[in-house]
Amino acid sequence: MDPVLFYGVPQGCSFGSIVALEWLQQPYRLCRIEMLEHPWPPLYRHINPMLQTPALLLPDGEALSQSMGILLHLAAQGLDRGLGFAQGTREFDRLNQMLAFLHTDVFSAFGPLWAAYDLQDLTPEQLRLLQDIGQGKVRKCFEVLNGRIGAGPWLLGAQRTVADAYACGVVRWADFHRFFDLAVEYPHIAQWAQRLADDPAVQFAHEVERQGPAAAHSAACLGHVQLDELPVFPRG
Repeated sequence: MDPVLFYGVPQGCSFGSIVALEWLQQPYRLCRIEMLEHPWPPLYRHINPMLQTPALLLPDGEALSQSMGILLHLAAQGLDRGLGFAQGTREFDRLNQMLAFLHTDVFSAFGPLWAAYDLQDLTPEQLRLLQDIGQGKVRKCFEVLNGRIGAGPWLLGAQRTVADAYACGVVRWADFHRFFDLAVEYPHIAQWAQRLADDPAVQFAHEVERQGPAAAHSAACLGHVQLDELPVFPRG
């Protein structure tokens, strides 16, 4: 069985795992999870009891969850492609540090903004409070990220890694919420984001999310499967 990536739409951080799989260029399949449709498919609890995406079903039937775990797994397979670094090296430490920063600080900074967007029956004061908290957290993270990128061209310097893949799926949320001009306030991030926007793997991931025609054109992706087509679940 080929690996199967469970990705969430809309705007899932699993976007980065699609990009990383495309960079790895090993065969894989996709399974789409519509995150706004409730309840989620009951079978998905066998993949991730937390009902979150992404998750990666491995060929032996074991499932990996959490973006950081999935991306480090893919990086270890793609050392020859520059997706990561050998364990024990200083570069490996820097990759782990960057992924942890993105996975905890940057991801969670958007939490209040998503709450302000999703929650019903908020008072104007509650809405404004969530927006103020979220915007402050995002600005703080983006200031740090902008400084770390510097001249780049990538998050860790000259080598494009799984950290870039993950970040492009999270940083794009600033375009959704639109409370600053990225190019003006964080020019290094804007330049980095444009380099990624020109990357075929990133363009493919966008097509997958929007279910566009170009989503069928990938040398590595073997197409979509449905949850109930997978042989790893108990049958009633």
